Amino acid sequence: MRGWSGLKIAYTVSEREHWVSAAGGLLGLLAVLWAGNFWVAEHGNAGVLTIASMGASAVLLFAAPHGAMSQPWSVFGGHLVSALIGVTCARWLPDPMLAASLAVALSIAAMYSLRCLHPPGGATALNAVLGGEALHALGYGYVLSPVLLNVVVLLIVAVAFNYPFAWRRYPQAWWRQPAVCAPAAADSAGSEEKCMIPHSDLVYALSQIDTFVDVSEEDLQKIYALALGHQHSTPDTTGPIPEPAVESAR
Repeated sequence: MRGWSGLKIAYTVSEREHWVSAAGGLLGLLAVLWAGNFWVAEHGNAGVLTIASMGASAVLLFAAPHGAMSQPWSVFGGHLVSALIGVTCARWLPDPMLAASLAVALSIAAMYSLRCLHPPGGATALNAVLGGEALHALGYGYVLSPVLLNVVVLLIVAVAFNYPFAWRRYPQAWWRQPAVCAPAAADSAGSEEKCMIPHSDLVYALSQIDTFVDVSEEDLQKIYALALGHQHSTPDTTGPIPEPAVESAR
């Protein structure tokens, strides 16, 4: 039951948001495929138009634009470092099973170290090893085309598409806001506001969890403020139910 409750919390978005996300994915992938086709036509070869991991990136960029894994450096760095590692493993390890497994493992470690964790990057590394002769023939050119080309086009569309929607702040770095205070019940000192959680306390709390949490600090603060405001605007019904008064006998 706890797992199902977590899923319900994660999917509490409006129907409008469903269709906005879908429209973004449509435009993003159309642009990536068009750019890949244009590039191949201009260079007169039968190169690779796009890689399947771009579909996974589109889900993050347009359905979860506030997530840490969706930010530009995560997308850019995650795909490129994984592509480099994948090509290197494909070239130097003769066993495809070992090369593919090691490529994904090293990509995860590298993305963590470079602070650009992006799950589709693992697919980019895997594709470099198991993508077939057409990809192997590209060598390190795979990093530039299709990977770099796909990533740049998808990021441009993501920034342009998300910008008109006020509730979609992408990339997050462009929309940094100072910490605000949430209304709360007055304390003993007479304060009528409760300030947000300090950055250092958030960092400490996340370090104690010791696993990657794909949510920005701004959204954590906003969730805290909204929950706190709702708590103080909703009557407390969790206390003991008072017993009915009994009229004393006359």
